[in-house]
Amino acid sequence: MAPEFIDLWFAPERQSEQVALLMNPARRPVGLTRCRAEYFVRLWIYLFLKQHQAVEPALQRPLPELKLPEGWISCTHREAAAVFYAGKERGSERSAGMILDKLVALGLINKEFDGNTISLQVNPLPQLAASPAVQSALTFQVDDFDARSDAILVANFLARNYNWMNNNTAAVPHRIARRLRQWARQYPRGMRVLRRCDNSNPVGFYVFYPTSVESEQNFFLPPRISLHLSSTEEEDPIAVAPIGDLDCTAIFIRSWSIDSPYMKYPQACQLAEDCQQTVRRMQEDFPNLCDIFGLTIHPILEQLAAAMGFQKTHKDIVVGISWMYQSIDRLIALDVQKALSSVEFLQSK
Repeated sequence: MAPEFIDLWFAPERQSEQVALLMNPARRPVGLTRCRAEYFVRLWIYLFLKQHQAVEPALQRPLPELKLPEGWISCTHREAAAVFYAGKERGSERSAGMILDKLVALGLINKEFDGNTISLQVNPLPQLAASPAVQSALTFQVDDFDARSDAILVANFLARNYNWMNNNTAAVPHRIARRLRQWARQYPRGMRVLRRCDNSNPVGFYVFYPTSVESEQNFFLPPRISLHLSSTEEEDPIAVAPIGDLDCTAIFIRSWSIDSPYMKYPQACQLAEDCQQTVRRMQEDFPNLCDIFGLTIHPILEQLAAAMGFQKTHKDIVVGISWMYQSIDRLIALDVQKALSSVEFLQSK
């Protein structure tokens, strides 16, 4: 498959339709530009054709629809450069490799290198690959986090939030997965996932962490000191309180996220209402809980937190994130569905 013939298989105007879907403000991953979306769509077409022409030599053009390639497909930087820069002033193989890395950071593709061959995998994107009818038919349930089967999948969509914030790849999924499993050994009751009912895959996640009294001072210090999932430091800056600790008064929201394609009003309400139930259960272990703190890791999540009554208390001018605070009593009493109905981007999906 010669990359320069991509337009013959999937016309430029049809490519533009896919780009427009990706760039929809209600669905666009943070950090995705139109240029990167165009590169991604062309790469998707190329990988699909490369895979299918090997087994279907009589494949007819133009393609009636853009389907997801299955599994891993080899793709050199030279091939990627030909895909990205066809009909343009030719870019270098090195710049094509940098584009691939950016698409990985955005969660659009996965990349492997075994020392000899680069292989790529296109991630499923429900907003492109599935019809609205299929999407609306999906059902979800909130469940306990399973450290054995959930950690890797959760780590992959969490990494995209932290990579956006850091503008680098410090938040490596395997490091995040290891830390999630460490937290699950410490206090599993505060870790919950939102699952698709059809395949049990986690698409949402949160960690409510009972904080030791010695660590509470961190909530009044620069927020960057308390980042751990995105940090390369091994030592955890926040210590967990032992069950039954009467001095434990604060919960730290160490993570709260729904994967971008599923960030819709019903799912956000479902996960947020479960948070209220989790806090009630945690009060059985820590009777004096009264405060809950979080960090503004992502602009979308900041909007959700504000809608639920969280207030900024301390901004870190170095990394641009803030502590947010809410009273546990007020959080439990909140009408979640009414509160989140005011979040515009949830209604536009």
